[in-house]
Amino acid sequence: MLYYLIDYLEQQFQPPGFQVIQFITVRTALAAITALVIALFIGRRIIDWLGHQQLGERVREGLDAGAVSHAHKAGTPTMGGLIILLSILGAVLLWGAIAEVYVWLALVALTWMGAFGFADDYIKVIKKDKSGLPARIKIVGQVTLGLFAGAVLYFHPAFAEFHTLTYLPFARGRVFDYDLFGRLANGVDLGWVVYIPVVVFIITAVSNAVNLTDGLDGLAAGVTGIVALGLTALAYISGNRILAEFLDVMYLPGAGELVVFTTALAAACFGFLWYNANPASVFMGDTGALALGAAVGVSALLVRKELLLPLLCLVFFLESLSVILQTSYFKYTRRKTGEGKRLFRMAPLHHHYEALGVPENKIVVRFWIVTAITVIATLLTLRIR
Repeated sequence: MLYYLIDYLEQQFQPPGFQVIQFITVRTALAAITALVIALFIGRRIIDWLGHQQLGERVREGLDAGAVSHAHKAGTPTMGGLIILLSILGAVLLWGAIAEVYVWLALVALTWMGAFGFADDYIKVIKKDKSGLPARIKIVGQVTLGLFAGAVLYFHPAFAEFHTLTYLPFARGRVFDYDLFGRLANGVDLGWVVYIPVVVFIITAVSNAVNLTDGLDGLAAGVTGIVALGLTALAYISGNRILAEFLDVMYLPGAGELVVFTTALAAACFGFLWYNANPASVFMGDTGALALGAAVGVSALLVRKELLLPLLCLVFFLESLSVILQTSYFKYTRRKTGEGKRLFRMAPLHHHYEALGVPENKIVVRFWIVTAITVIATLLTLRIR
């Protein structure tokens, strides 16, 4: 909103220096600073309030009874995702062009799943119901967001030129078209039949993946912050005609505005780490995890780079895969032999390493390093022809 006010004043009165606000790079830097400042200054106040209200983490019995004990974390304030959400929203509302579809759709995704996550945390810590929001309700929220985002990405005029197209690395033309039925429909537009379900799947999968990763101090926030930096680079490249043509990727007019959002996302995560690094003073809870996953998924879809997510978000992918493999193998062996067996000591993957005796800090930092490598590798794919 401040962006539009300054733009109006610049047009009306032409004061010297105001024109710099028109540059995305300037507003991106200001958004990063704003998000960090908000996270650092309101973070302690929110943590104190959560502690005063006794809104502490309730450790699951399964962890205490199993190979890994997190009993020492009981009572740590949760719902700290509020710090991340307020930091992002404050920064983007100040410096982002919120009327642009790239920006407001990302904000909708963040706040929509943030609301579902908040409801889950509220039930757990205030209503003292450890089961939280029913899983089916969370899925409804994710699917609803996916349907809405898919409809916007498919039917909004800003995306008419790209429609069902997305970036496909290493392939001829470097473009993949989701409209698999185009030649069979006799002129009837059926591209949405494939594209919208893909959007629903991606948003649901990434949102749940970040939620699964949120199990160690600083893990989900750090990984998401690094991934957001990669998305910032992808958004900037996609929204810059010269860079897009040089790297032979789709030029997306307006995508550059998403840089303000993704940078604020990264800065908010890093600001949250001030309090969430081991030993954590606060946990993000589902309020933060579900919202961050939705924001990452929608941002990748907006810049038409969602097929890069398995590499860009490799840690999230492996965390989810470990749970799927663990559950599937246990059910299979129990059906075949009468006794369920496990592939990992525990799942998700970070708990497996904990059970092997690797210190928590070392696991977190190593996962950050892996993410930094995969983000760089993702950007390198843009140059491989």
